[in-house]
Amino acid sequence: MTPNLTLPVERTLRLSDEQIDRFARLGYLVLPGFLPDELAARLRREADRWVDEGLREKSIASCVDPDTHGLPPVMELELAAHGELVGHEPLLDVLSQVMGPDFVFHHLHSDRQRPDVPGKPWHHDYEQRPQTDRNHAMIHTLHYLDGLGPDTSALVVLPGSHLEVAGKDARGHLGTAELPGEAVIDHLPPGSTVVLHSALFHARRPARGGLSGRDRYFVDASYCQVGTAWPPVKPYWRHMLRRARALGLDRGRPELFAERHFTEYTGPA
Repeated sequence: MTPNLTLPVERTLRLSDEQIDRFARLGYLVLPGFLPDELAARLRREADRWVDEGLREKSIASCVDPDTHGLPPVMELELAAHGELVGHEPLLDVLSQVMGPDFVFHHLHSDRQRPDVPGKPWHHDYEQRPQTDRNHAMIHTLHYLDGLGPDTSALVVLPGSHLEVAGKDARGHLGTAELPGEAVIDHLPPGSTVVLHSALFHARRPARGGLSGRDRYFVDASYCQVGTAWPPVKPYWRHMLRRARALGLDRGRPELFAERHFTEYTGPA
């Protein structure tokens, strides 16, 4: 059951003081039906292409073994709707309100997850090596193109855990087990977005229906507050940022794809 921890977003996309305070305390904000229907539909079609044409697998191979596979033939942000999502002004406006006006794009992931997709154990995605503080915000925006329901796996979060300083897999040994104080997000309309502090522990809990469920369309776009050097997660991160600038995805925000906010790539965390 989804907890009542959200407030409606005004058409102006100005968050209330209560929403901003909730995000600071709890580490997440749920925006039901946030994406325009037309954009969500185009993203869904592109996700089908991304999976069905093997582009996702090639992208993964380029990350796992860059010496062998080199650059991927297509990156997510080179797909028109995915590139539009990265610089979607209402999204960037929300990020500005919870993170401040200066932030940089970190990465983009897209997938069409099968109904029998296994769970993903408790973890967080805050990029820091070693994990020493939470002085700068990193945010993952999780976009559920077809929403979430009883026939899809659920997102479960541990409110307030983003304030801890802990390794990414510090709770991984617990699998996807129910934890005291957790919040389950399992009922969302299409085009919904969850704004998640990257240090918040969360998990993907499998759907009870298994093979009888439906595909789960999911896009994850991540951004980092400027003021510190962030480790990249893709070996071709410079190529990615250059390509984003060439495509004009920055929408007049010069820091959005600036390379100076990153350290050198050192391999998977």
